[in-house]
Amino acid sequence: MNLLNRRSMLKAAGTTAAASNMAAVELLSQPAMAAELARNGKNVILLWLAGGASQLETWDPKPGQPTGGPFAKIQTSIPGVEISELLPKMSTRLDETAIIRSLNTKIADHGQGYFLMDRGRRAEPDIEFPHLGAILAHELGQIDSKVPDYVSMYTSTEGRRQGSAGFLGARYNPMFLTDKMIPEDIQLPESISDADHRDRAALRKTLSHRFATSTKHAGVGSHENAYERVRGLMASDYLFDVDREPTAMRDVYGPTQFGQQCLVARRLVEAGVPFVKVARAWWDSHGQNFETHRELCADLDHCMSTLLDDLKQRGLLETTLVITLGEFGRTPKINGSLGRDHFANAWSCTLSGCGIRGGTVFGKTDPDGQTVTEGEMNAGDLFATIFSALGISPDKEYMVGSRPIPIADFGSEPCTEVLS
Repeated sequence: MNLLNRRSMLKAAGTTAAASNMAAVELLSQPAMAAELARNGKNVILLWLAGGASQLETWDPKPGQPTGGPFAKIQTSIPGVEISELLPKMSTRLDETAIIRSLNTKIADHGQGYFLMDRGRRAEPDIEFPHLGAILAHELGQIDSKVPDYVSMYTSTEGRRQGSAGFLGARYNPMFLTDKMIPEDIQLPESISDADHRDRAALRKTLSHRFATSTKHAGVGSHENAYERVRGLMASDYLFDVDREPTAMRDVYGPTQFGQQCLVARRLVEAGVPFVKVARAWWDSHGQNFETHRELCADLDHCMSTLLDDLKQRGLLETTLVITLGEFGRTPKINGSLGRDHFANAWSCTLSGCGIRGGTVFGKTDPDGQTVTEGEMNAGDLFATIFSALGISPDKEYMVGSRPIPIADFGSEPCTEVLS
């Protein structure tokens, strides 16, 4: 019998460990694995400016021009970069933010504009494209997650323009909160015990399995996956309760609905929710544009700056991308009602945090704000930039039947100038 001495055993163990480590290094070096790790644990908060905020009263002011309006521009914390005086708090916090001033999306209709900026492409017959939240829930979410993949707060002001997960399936449909911040029917009624609920779930699963075996349709499996997550979602109800936050923290965010929603959004991404949409309405200022923006910009300035500060202090901003976006901007021309109308040829948005080179301004418009003169971007380019910031290849494709669908629209290119 050959016996291994202590030295030979240690040598063998060391060799095995080295081989295992080498195999692990080789595995991690594979592009697919590296990409998976790169986007693990990342989140997105979309601050949706419903109705279309004016770029001239926010990120691309033109004071002194006939189109400029009454507000001045102010110097920011980034040398040479100026924004509207209506955003004084954000002017000191642009080190984590990139401003894009050169969106030309061409569609200035609420319905079609929303579709475009929600999906990054125009509608096509016979295919239901997923919206941004569903795509990112699919790409960033964990299959065994106990928290929602996608939460959309207070979008009732947008009527039917709520979208769906499209061909990705019901698993990635959003949890809509249209009346209050705590989801309805997420807690068991007093008349049903936990044991009864488990029994009912087991019966439903049995019946669902029988139905699935006799009905060959992709939608059946998608709905089954959604039902499987019910108990986990029920256990996450505390995330929506801002009363669990210290009073001081609630006071920092402020008493407005938008502020409280932003606080819930932080709680959700901290718990691992991949995508949260917070809608602030109503920026559709065909009349009295300047009074409207004075009020709405004050809310945006306070809530956005507070959210970025809070995320940064908690170490979450490195993994959380914060987007401000609407369906379009507002016309440089001031109408007879002292308003600005729909305008999609030269407008602005911002990206902050995860994957973004802060303190940058990309693109330029002419002195009156009528046209893009440098760095024109369309919706597909913006989506490709968002995906790249999160470690998702914009060249990735989904297969819908036998048809490949690129995750970013055909011909889209990410804006590398704003990526870290």
